This record gives sequence, C-alpha cells and structure tokens, in this order.
Amino acid sequence: MQNVTLEVEGMTCGHCVNSVEGALKNIGAKGQVELATKTVKVQFDENKLTLETIKETIEEQGYDVV
Repeated sequence: MQNVTLEVEGMTCGHCVNSVEGALKNIGAKGQVELATKTVKVQFDENKLTLETIKETIEEQGYDVV
C-alpha cells in the first residue's frame, strides 16, 4: 500500500468531502479529506492504481489537484 497527501483546491463543505472520498472509494482507494488544510490523504495499492488515476478521479469531481 502506498500513502500520499495531495493538495486539493475547491473543497469547502461536507458535500465536497463525501464527493471526493466516495469517488476514491469507487476506484479502490481510501481517501481522508481535511478541509482545514485543503488536503486529501490517500491510501492505495500501487499495483492496481496509479497516482495519475487518483488525481484524475478527484478532478472529475470538480476540484483541482495542485
């Protein structure tokens, strides 16, 4: 398992948290959003997912990974 912390712009509320965490869960990753720091801690199996796929999944929800 690999752990990364991504800075994500545009998250402001509980709906944002659910949107990002739910999308990551759907692709087999575990995400934990921290609104105060605008970050997402992601745990994933690097043999099944790439960091690029994770970033694209978050961006598809309408947020910007910086």
